[in-house]
Amino acid sequence: MVRVLKVWVDHSLCVGNGTCLTIAPGVFRHNENRQSVASNPAGDSEERILEAARNCPIAAINVEVEGTGERLFP
Repeated sequence: MVRVLKVWVDHSLCVGNGTCLTIAPGVFRHNENRQSVASNPAGDSEERILEAARNCPIAAINVEVEGTGERLFP
């Protein structure tokens, strides 16, 4: 069963490194300030989203299961 994820980027931390865009380009994009935004949480697999979150150099990406609030990252 595919879980629906809630994915967001803490803009007080994000420095626009872009690693998440490389790993899960269907989910993340840069905004006008070159900070990452999770514009389409269903745009890639859970595995790729979690890989992007784990590889964020400053841990600005948050991932949880929609509806249950189960925290998957950090």
